[in-house]
Amino acid sequence: MKYIYKLIVAIAVMLTISCADDLERLPLDQLVEETTFTSNANFEAFAWGFYSAFNPFDLGHVNQDWNSDLLVSSTNFNGQDWLHQRIIVPASSDDYTIPYNRIRRANIMLRNVDNPVLTETQQKHWKSVALFFRSVAYFELLQKYGGVIWVEELIGEDSELLQAPRDSRDLVASNILRDLNYAVDNINEDGSGDNSVDTDVVNAFLSRFALFEGTWRKYHNLDGAEAYLRASATASEAVMDGKSITGTYDELFNSDNLKSNSNVLLYREHVDQVLIHALTSRHRNSAGNWDLTKKAADMYLFKNGTPVGANPDFVGGAMLERDPYTEFRDRDERMLVTIVPPFRIKRNVGGNQRAWDFHDDPKHREYIDKLPNIVGNTTKQLPSSNWTGFLVGTSPHYRDFNEGHGFNVTRTGYKSFKYYNQLNTGRQNNDLSDAPVFRLGEVLLNYAEAKFELGEFNQSIADQTISPLRARGGVAPLDIAVIPDDPRRDSSIDPILWEIRRERAIELMFEGDYRWQDLRRWKKMDYAAEKKLGRWIVAAEYNNRLPVDGDAAEGYISYWPTPPSFPDHYYLFPIPSNELLLNPNLVQNPGW
Repeated sequence: MKYIYKLIVAIAVMLTISCADDLERLPLDQLVEETTFTSNANFEAFAWGFYSAFNPFDLGHVNQDWNSDLLVSSTNFNGQDWLHQRIIVPASSDDYTIPYNRIRRANIMLRNVDNPVLTETQQKHWKSVALFFRSVAYFELLQKYGGVIWVEELIGEDSELLQAPRDSRDLVASNILRDLNYAVDNINEDGSGDNSVDTDVVNAFLSRFALFEGTWRKYHNLDGAEAYLRASATASEAVMDGKSITGTYDELFNSDNLKSNSNVLLYREHVDQVLIHALTSRHRNSAGNWDLTKKAADMYLFKNGTPVGANPDFVGGAMLERDPYTEFRDRDERMLVTIVPPFRIKRNVGGNQRAWDFHDDPKHREYIDKLPNIVGNTTKQLPSSNWTGFLVGTSPHYRDFNEGHGFNVTRTGYKSFKYYNQLNTGRQNNDLSDAPVFRLGEVLLNYAEAKFELGEFNQSIADQTISPLRARGGVAPLDIAVIPDDPRRDSSIDPILWEIRRERAIELMFEGDYRWQDLRRWKKMDYAAEKKLGRWIVAAEYNNRLPVDGDAAEGYISYWPTPPSFPDHYYLFPIPSNELLLNPNLVQNPGW
């Protein structure tokens, strides 16, 4: 049974509950218990209502990485509120209330799981599913607020918990770990069918959560880091067992069927006119405001494994940096499917906006010819086009110096290409590509980082984790005995850890809020408190319409102001003021 079908079933069950409520006039919780939890199939239908928590292609989710150092909004010249200290204490916030709504739903299921209609094995499975999704919700709260009120039972309007003080970060984190360990041991190994939460999915989430918590504790000077790092490593090993990196990088994000992809552990299935998204369309129209920064582009290694900062012809507008063709040449192939590569064509051939021919200068076809060998299919091609199929004539295609049309444009010169595909040309905001929720690549990165933080990273682990990901991009393996010097390395970071973190940035580039959360847990938001820049240009070649940093005649494109130093109290979110008014025993996070 497919993901989308199960979501529809869950919605139908809730609609049935609503109708029955009108007829019987029973309290909602009582009605759920009396009409929903009557068979194993009904437990399954109720559980599929949890899966809406996973929506990786949600535009609000992917926009979060504008708060990092590697992504920038091409239309927001004032910079992000988190980086420019414009956050105020909100009266209310979905960041706080939605996770608690999901926790309540999980607790409803937990209250009913000791049900004689289920076998002991089924009881343990559905308890594990509910604990897993409750842990997902509590992790969202933990990431943002630190310690919060822990609720293990379904509460009513007169519950003392409504006036409870915040529980400590230690309690919340340890309870999440406890619950996930139970789920690992008791969930059905294969879940409840295709594309459902199973042992691998629980371990993948445990790998993610425990790495976050372990490194947060280490870098924010809290006790107890090692236990979480060990848990992350153990969970990662369980997922990695018997698996290897296969297929292309691009197919993870631009396939209309991830079911057969062995590297994807759980995905959100999209189906025409039923469950769709708009992320691809935004890559193919004027509303796509995702640009990568110069820093992001420079993260990608040359194929021989050396960083661009070590190449004297790639620094400060030297030869390789001036020409986009040389800038992209011999680089990690993931760069070519994450940033629109350079090209130029003859467009509107015969007056047809969908017809084209190669430019007279053969240099302009280099990446048009190369891309098919990298993606292995025809869903991502050059020249790029908008959602109607009208062609873009050149890349970089600048918003303020374009060919007379405003689609597929960039301000930094590094336009996002990651979710661009041609699966549904002719239809806008009706995108069908499936969205990976948990995948092997992230687990490998979690394992590498956890083992380093435990002091246990060695060449064998590098060969298991970093090198296979590099190999998919055509990059030489990581040799920890001979790491090329990177002049741009943060001197406070060990060279091996720097390469692990670089690989994480590249592999997870523009995938939700990974980078923002990484900078927060490493306490390295000072990386984002730097001016965001674009590619090197000569201003006169663009009629001085593209601003250059420092108003120089040539240099890096610069539209955005330099953020101030990132304050410590911004590492945690402010608790909404309405919550403080409703519960006087809540205490606001320091500094807000």
